Amino acid sequence: MYIRPPGYKHGTKTLLHKVTEIVEGRERKDQYIMHYSTSLLLLASFISFTGALRIATSLQWIEHTPQAYAIANFYKGQSAASLISGGVANLATDSTFDLAANAETQGLKQYHNHKNIRLIYVICEVPYRIVARKNGGISSLADLKGKRIGTLSGTSAGIFIQRMLASAGVQEGQYTIVSGDVCMKTPCGSNTFPSMIKDGRIDAFGIWEPAVELGARALGANNAVLFQNITTYREVYSLYSTTDKLNDPKIRKDIVSFVRALNQTRGVYSQTPEQNGIYEFVAKRVGMDVEIVKAVWADHLWTGTWKDDLIDFLVSEDAYLAKTDKRPAVSKADLEKFLDDSVIEEI
Repeated sequence: MYIRPPGYKHGTKTLLHKVTEIVEGRERKDQYIMHYSTSLLLLASFISFTGALRIATSLQWIEHTPQAYAIANFYKGQSAASLISGGVANLATDSTFDLAANAETQGLKQYHNHKNIRLIYVICEVPYRIVARKNGGISSLADLKGKRIGTLSGTSAGIFIQRMLASAGVQEGQYTIVSGDVCMKTPCGSNTFPSMIKDGRIDAFGIWEPAVELGARALGANNAVLFQNITTYREVYSLYSTTDKLNDPKIRKDIVSFVRALNQTRGVYSQTPEQNGIYEFVAKRVGMDVEIVKAVWADHLWTGTWKDDLIDFLVSEDAYLAKTDKRPAVSKADLEKFLDDSVIEEI
């Protein structure tokens, strides 16, 4: 049998009912506030995300570090700048990226299908090195004929090996390319090039630093032979953007600010690295020993602008890439459009 609570009348509400409604109302209100607050946070995040200068770059190598230093010390753009793991391919596939950094090899690979990409600044030029085993009968580049050579095909290092050996009359097919991994700091893993050359699994290898330095040290001064020729090949590690971004006044202003900051960083990197703690900064950024950073520093040229010979360098490299990628070569006229010095002129 149901017993009405005291004071109950048909059509009226008990204190319990009123309390329940108040509680339920507060819960609905709290839920609304939480939903509204979450929406505001998401909106703020979206605004922050879309307002930032987004830069795609590999975060593993020495060459990228001026970007991080520039952001931390010199950049004064209207929007925050952020480095995100990636490269110039991101400019071709993701319009949220404003800038990217990569070697010229990857820039050329992307430019073939994406003619809106522009090379706007040269961060660093690096004449790569080959280290070889002297006790393997190697004293000249010509001696690499018939040998096993470590590198990464499809990268600037792969181009470097082809160029260097061709300069000595050794053609592709007259040596064996062996893949492996780079090493940034000892002890190097068994699948890295320094370990492979020490164990005799390869006779030589060529890649970006510091792997070559570590490979030479693993062999020892009496057994390591080094080859380097900046006129034959150098990596042109560059900053890229797109015509869409460069034609947007607001974004362009931030791009100019970032390139200006990079150029200020170039002065520090090239003139006063020791005084400004650059060796320590780089070592921490990429997981190297400071002493190794110092040892390979002279192999990195912090240039900023480019010389007139860059266009012929790119034409030659693109002709080779066209064969390996099985595509038509890009004309010199189109490659001249690829180089855009308008941002440099503004700083």
